[in-house]
Amino acid sequence: MDGPNDGARGAAVTAQGFGLKGPRGWAFRGVDVEAGAGALIAVEGPSGSGRTCLLLALTGRMRPTEGEASVGGFRLPKQLAAVRRISALGPVTGVTDLDPALTVAEHLHERALLERRFGGSLRWLLKPRAERAAEARLRVDTALAAAGLDMEALPKGRRTSVRDLERLEALRLSVALALIGRPLLLGVDDVDLKLSDAERDEAWALLRSIAESGTTVVAVCAEAPDDAISLSTGRKPTEAPTESADADADNAAPNDDDKETADALAEAGRS
Repeated sequence: MDGPNDGARGAAVTAQGFGLKGPRGWAFRGVDVEAGAGALIAVEGPSGSGRTCLLLALTGRMRPTEGEASVGGFRLPKQLAAVRRISALGPVTGVTDLDPALTVAEHLHERALLERRFGGSLRWLLKPRAERAAEARLRVDTALAAAGLDMEALPKGRRTSVRDLERLEALRLSVALALIGRPLLLGVDDVDLKLSDAERDEAWALLRSIAESGTTVVAVCAEAPDDAISLSTGRKPTEAPTESADADADNAAPNDDDKETADALAEAGRS
């Protein structure tokens, strides 16, 4: 499946004074970053501090209202569509949710079909059907390997339903689905949510390996690893939300970031 990203390295990410304001005020503001292609960027902060909004803005899914940024040479907010074309989202609640009723194989088949229909170049579309099918299978297998998802180790193999996946397995599946499109930038939300310490280490090892292979990774988390380029969305005391910033994520109201994301989407418009 030849496409605009084939053979390319990851997308460099820069931002100055980057911000987004929604109906309840600033989702995030004053973000500065300079990261080269293949960097591991961690968006760190408490739940409800605008982490998901920043992730969506840097991947071209939300329109910023202040400052400027560049992703893979494309400017934000002027070239949102171009940034969307070179980026992909792994797990983001309310945006890329997996269907619990579908099997792993069905999710992969569905994504491969979408990629074949909308992601291929004209040169690829002119290839014989058998060759295109073989390339599609190779792309899926490559994405699964990069995500570290062993299909044979799942309870029912490829026929395992999403509802039967462990949290880390679901994360790997979402990442694999995103990588099928061979993006230059991968966005992942809530990397460390509801994971044990050992699982958290595995999740970061996964994202680190993807970055080392050349794909830039932007990952939302409560606590960034030492080797990541860290962006903080933590509130200043004068900007504290009504919910306690110290509340444990597992005991918080269902995804505070979802509320903030929805409010900001309504104000800024999702593109």
